[in-house]
Amino acid sequence: MENRDDSKISVVLVHGAFADASSWRKVISLLQKDGLTITAVQIPLKSLADDVAATKRVIDAQKGDVILVGHSYGGAVITDAAAGNAKVKGLVYVAALAPDAGETLGGLIEKFSPSPLGTAVVPDSAGFLYIDRTKFQSVFANDLPNDEAALLASTQKPIAGAIFGEGVKAAAWKTIPSWYVVSTQDNAINPDLERFMAKRIGAQTKEIKASHVGFISKPAEIAKVIEAAAGAK
Repeated sequence: MENRDDSKISVVLVHGAFADASSWRKVISLLQKDGLTITAVQIPLKSLADDVAATKRVIDAQKGDVILVGHSYGGAVITDAAAGNAKVKGLVYVAALAPDAGETLGGLIEKFSPSPLGTAVVPDSAGFLYIDRTKFQSVFANDLPNDEAALLASTQKPIAGAIFGEGVKAAAWKTIPSWYVVSTQDNAINPDLERFMAKRIGAQTKEIKASHVGFISKPAEIAKVIEAAAGAK
């Protein structure tokens, strides 16, 4: 990480749907060894606006420059949360949604053929969505050991179904340098949609052979991309 003082760079990690901030634990461990200050946001998953607000508070609490990282739905959150904030020097999308201003998540996902996730999701009595446990590993974590996938399935955090109809208010990737990690074995977001988004936002792109949760199955690969973003001028 030349050209910049690592001690003044903070990395803020935003989890996606069906997960919480602890899902970043392997990446956090690797980045902390390199002297970066890491904060993983706990987003409520009740509305896009609330999740953006929670992320903005964490960005504002950092002392120096920020690299903002989002996985899956968390990509939509960072796209909106970083807009207009001079502290954010880079955006890293990890198999993540990168919508344009006004674009809904549902509309973005429909640009490419439906993923198996659509038929694996079930609502609860309040309209929050879970992944059917019998389908969880195959659609979400197909490259994790059975016990690790079972733990994620048991601890999944549901997302409000209404979020997929909300549009982001601004697209930070239009003004902030971006990186994108495509998971080529992703069964939750179509890898071709990931490639489309990476190209559209002009990201420095890396493809890895991983499931939707490449940051769990191949954390070193993800950490390298985040470190590259942190070291960029």
